[in-house]
Amino acid sequence: MAERIGIASEVYGRLERGHMLPSIQTFRRLCTVLSISADEALGLKPVQEVKWAAEPPSDYGESAELRRLMRRARQLDRTSIRILSVLAAQFKPRG
Repeated sequence: MAERIGIASEVYGRLERGHMLPSIQTFRRLCTVLSISADEALGLKPVQEVKWAAEPPSDYGESAELRRLMRRARQLDRTSIRILSVLAAQFKPRG
């Protein structure tokens, strides 16, 4: 999620834990990625449907294999996510 809204994962973690508030620009990007209005995000308007649980559109250029991997990763516990992240970092092209 942090990458999709253009912030560092450490900053996203602080936002998620409630240790800081997002800037207006970050808040707008977060609402856009989650496909919800600012009013819905702030609890001023009820969320009509759970849009964020839907499968992302395939026009992001993601392959079927990547979408399958993401679905499986969403079901992992925190420790398994960390292990997967370390493993994935080993495959990252070095520049």
